Amino acid sequence: MNIVKIVKIVYLYLFSLIGLVLIVVASVKLVNLGLKALVFTAADQYYSYPSAKPTSETKDGGYVEPDPEEIAAFNRRQLKQQREREAADALAMLIVGAPLYIYHWRLAVGKKDEE
Repeated sequence: MNIVKIVKIVYLYLFSLIGLVLIVVASVKLVNLGLKALVFTAADQYYSYPSAKPTSETKDGGYVEPDPEEIAAFNRRQLKQQREREAADALAMLIVGAPLYIYHWRLAVGKKDEE
């Protein structure tokens, strides 16, 4: 077996491994996202204390506390954005990793069968 064949085989197995790792990581992220959305709903609650807004109505330059509805709406938007970001990352890894793995693994198995 010459060095070129060995390099090709190592290349094929290496990229198959990389594709498989991407698939596993993306699958874990999607399962994690599903569990947080359906089972562990409190896991995504973030407690933030928005700062008070300055008001010009008082002479001493006082501050008005934010409206609780405004805070709740902000938190909902932030949570939705975070979930969509995680889902997009996981799907991107799956879209890249699955074809990478499948293509290189088939080539590796085909090379093995030829020998």
